[in-house]
Amino acid sequence: MESTPAIFAGTVFVLFGGALLLWTGARTLHRAPVAHGVSPAASAVLAALFGVAFLALGVWCFARI
Repeated sequence: MESTPAIFAGTVFVLFGGALLLWTGARTLHRAPVAHGVSPAASAVLAALFGVAFLALGVWCFARI
Protein backbone atom coordinates (compact mmCIF):
# COMPACT_ATOMS: atom_id res chain seq x y z
CA MET A 1 0.00 0.00 0.00
CA GLU A 2 2.84 2.40 0.78
CA SER A 3 4.69 1.54 -2.42
CA THR A 4 2.03 3.04 -4.70
CA PRO A 5 3.04 6.69 -4.07
CA ALA A 6 6.71 5.78 -4.51
CA ILE A 7 5.97 4.09 -7.83
CA PHE A 8 3.94 7.09 -9.01
CA ALA A 9 6.54 9.63 -7.90
CA GLY A 10 9.40 7.60 -9.37
CA THR A 11 7.61 7.28 -12.69
CA VAL A 12 6.89 11.00 -12.85
CA PHE A 13 10.47 11.96 -11.97
CA VAL A 14 12.01 9.51 -14.46
CA LEU A 15 9.69 10.59 -17.27
CA PHE A 16 10.26 14.29 -16.63
CA GLY A 17 14.03 13.90 -16.27
CA GLY A 18 14.29 11.82 -19.42
CA ALA A 19 12.12 14.21 -21.40
CA LEU A 20 14.13 17.19 -20.17
CA LEU A 21 17.41 15.54 -21.20
CA LEU A 22 15.98 14.54 -24.58
CA TRP A 23 14.62 18.04 -25.22
CA THR A 24 17.86 19.70 -24.11
CA GLY A 25 19.91 17.39 -26.31
CA ALA A 26 17.70 18.04 -29.33
CA ARG A 27 17.83 21.81 -28.84
CA THR A 28 21.60 21.73 -28.38
CA LEU A 29 22.09 19.49 -31.42
CA HIS A 30 20.15 21.93 -33.61
CA ARG A 31 21.99 24.88 -32.05
CA ALA A 32 18.68 26.33 -30.90
CA PRO A 33 18.45 28.19 -27.59
CA VAL A 34 17.46 26.08 -24.60
CA ALA A 35 16.18 29.15 -22.74
CA HIS A 36 15.62 32.58 -24.23
CA GLY A 37 17.61 35.46 -22.82
CA VAL A 38 20.24 33.26 -21.15
CA SER A 39 23.69 32.14 -22.24
CA PRO A 40 23.30 29.05 -24.46
CA ALA A 41 26.05 27.14 -22.67
CA ALA A 42 24.78 27.96 -19.19
CA SER A 43 21.17 27.09 -19.99
CA ALA A 44 22.15 23.77 -21.62
CA VAL A 45 24.34 22.77 -18.68
CA LEU A 46 21.75 23.78 -16.10
CA ALA A 47 18.93 21.97 -17.92
CA ALA A 48 21.10 18.85 -18.25
CA LEU A 49 21.98 18.95 -14.55
CA PHE A 50 18.33 19.20 -13.60
CA GLY A 51 17.46 16.37 -15.98
CA VAL A 52 20.07 14.12 -14.36
CA ALA A 53 18.90 15.18 -10.90
CA PHE A 54 15.29 14.24 -11.71
CA LEU A 55 16.41 10.90 -13.11
CA ALA A 56 18.42 10.22 -9.95
CA LEU A 57 15.45 11.20 -7.79
CA GLY A 58 13.23 8.80 -9.73
CA VAL A 59 15.73 5.97 -9.31
CA TRP A 60 15.92 6.76 -5.61
CA CYS A 61 12.11 6.53 -5.37
CA PHE A 62 12.16 3.15 -7.10
CA ALA A 63 14.93 1.96 -4.78
CA ARG A 64 12.74 2.75 -1.74
CA ILE A 65 10.12 0.19 -2.83
